[in-house]
Amino acid sequence: MSVAAPARRVTRPGRITALSIAGAVLGVIALAALAPGLLSTHDPLLTDVRAALQPPSAAHWFGTDQSGRDVYSRVVHGAGRSVGIGLLATGLALAVGVVAGSLTAVAPRLVDAAAMRVVDVLLAFPEFLVALLVVALLGPGPVNVAVAVTIAAVPVYVRLARAQTRSLAAAEHVEAARIVGVPAFVVHVRHVLPGVLGAVSVLATIGIGTSILAAAGLSFLGLGPTEPTPEWGLLLSAGRNLLLQAPWVAVFPGLAITATVVSVSVVGRTLRARAEERDA
Repeated sequence: MSVAAPARRVTRPGRITALSIAGAVLGVIALAALAPGLLSTHDPLLTDVRAALQPPSAAHWFGTDQSGRDVYSRVVHGAGRSVGIGLLATGLALAVGVVAGSLTAVAPRLVDAAAMRVVDVLLAFPEFLVALLVVALLGPGPVNVAVAVTIAAVPVYVRLARAQTRSLAAAEHVEAARIVGVPAFVVHVRHVLPGVLGAVSVLATIGIGTSILAAAGLSFLGLGPTEPTPEWGLLLSAGRNLLLQAPWVAVFPGLAITATVVSVSVVGRTLRARAEERDA
């Protein structure tokens, strides 16, 4: 009697290739954000009017802008601010969302209902619009942009954390801990919160790209950092009036934003798919 061999998990080459490319892109972006001096070729703030609007060349890989500054070096140095705002906003939104969602799940029904109605109202609007309204109230500036993007992202994490908390609170191991007399706070911290954080963290991976895009959009509108600070949204804004004369001024910052957001999305969706496979 022959015994059937265990089924082997078939991996899709397309996903592996996309994930590898995304990882490589994010590795370069991380290096640019943490150590821009290793990649840049010029001072990002150095102006040279005589070299203004030069096309890409061996001397200036991405060309120069209207002030003669090296676009490549400005894109490299802009990674730290653009990615930093996205990571900061996502981290804060994740922390606030997990705490608020967990507390809402165990709060009295009236408090839970009121909190969820507020979340529903915020979720009815695009995150960028919510962030734009917050910046309009707080005023422009990089700090206010980070706060605005954080506030706009919180409702998604609150809803997911609330749902995960309610699901885990009814799990057998949590009920067993309550039966043996473990305090409710200890049960929540040890057995519920780690599971909630794990589920929400997968969503946060995808949310990093959304936060970066929202922060760049606000900077594009002139609500974030100001000249001559190198920041992707601001660089894109500076080149919008030069698309016919010198398209490289806007094209390369736009490509940097696109590559980062798409790569983060690929990694996040891959992690979510693997998490769903484990839960299945």
